[in-house]
Amino acid sequence: MLFKQQAWLRQKLLVLGSLAVGSLLYLVARVGSLDRLQPICPIEGRFGARSQAEFPLRALQFKRGLLHEFRKGNASKDQVRLHDLVQQLPKAIIIGVRKGGTRALLEMLNLHPAVVKASQEIHFFDNDENYAKGIEWYRKKMPFSYPQQITIEKSPAYFITEEVPERIYKMNSSIKLLIIVREPTTRAISDYTQVLEGKERKNKTYYKFEKLAIDPNTCEVNTKYKAVRTSIYTKHLERWLKYFPIEQFHIVDGDRLITEPLPELQLVEKFLNLPPRISQYNLYFNATRGFYCLRFNIIFNKCLAGSKGRIHPEVDPSVVTKLRKFFHPFNQKFYQITGRTLNWP
Repeated sequence: MLFKQQAWLRQKLLVLGSLAVGSLLYLVARVGSLDRLQPICPIEGRFGARSQAEFPLRALQFKRGLLHEFRKGNASKDQVRLHDLVQQLPKAIIIGVRKGGTRALLEMLNLHPAVVKASQEIHFFDNDENYAKGIEWYRKKMPFSYPQQITIEKSPAYFITEEVPERIYKMNSSIKLLIIVREPTTRAISDYTQVLEGKERKNKTYYKFEKLAIDPNTCEVNTKYKAVRTSIYTKHLERWLKYFPIEQFHIVDGDRLITEPLPELQLVEKFLNLPPRISQYNLYFNATRGFYCLRFNIIFNKCLAGSKGRIHPEVDPSVVTKLRKFFHPFNQKFYQITGRTLNWP
């Protein structure tokens, strides 16, 4: 009899324990659900008719997996309609600068649940053949997104290509334009390093940086060298300012994005009128890689490709000094035009 009572008591305790655990799990799930649904945040201001729309950003975040399936092509037209998905023209474009950190910036902005990125460089506005295919071809190259999200693409060649400002203006005169820049000499050397690596993969020889950057006849900076020309930021920006006011540009410090990414991303969130959602949780320093990687959630982390962060060749210090002296007046004008002073030598 005593044995039966003990067995009955154990069974009761087991049931009560299960109920307690179940209740606890329900409360945790409930809090998580409220956390997902509560932040209904307005997108203010500068994105057209739907700018006052309100939407649950955390809910969008949990639908990223579904969007990923659509990007892979695993979706029917009925599924697209069912989930109210669209392919939108970009509301913001990262127009440059090559080797300034455009890929890192795009991937980091993609941490925000209201942002959807075009994975590949589309080269619509800087490629005559692509541009001739029309704006609908361009839109079809965009990822699926929810109507409340912002699509962003990046093509660094846009910044230095003459025809691009007018072409983008014709598409959307109020578009937001992001320019990420690095210290000009460092950027030029990085540009050279990427080309050098490509040559070496094909077992081809290539000139040393010093021979390309300095004109051997005059011993002055060679402005015909593309890596040097690209780093004269103010010359390219002045062409863009013929079509867009400076208020539609935001300058991102590419050097700071490497060492302190969060403050730079918060400035971009503000510029795009996005509620602040990217936090230090989303960014962690990878000592092995030597730069920050991305944490989307407790399961999914991502680092940039191994080709990022290449080791630069050693450059003659006198050439570095000459280049920095050459770029200095252009940098000062760039600071004056943009209203942002950067810590460049």
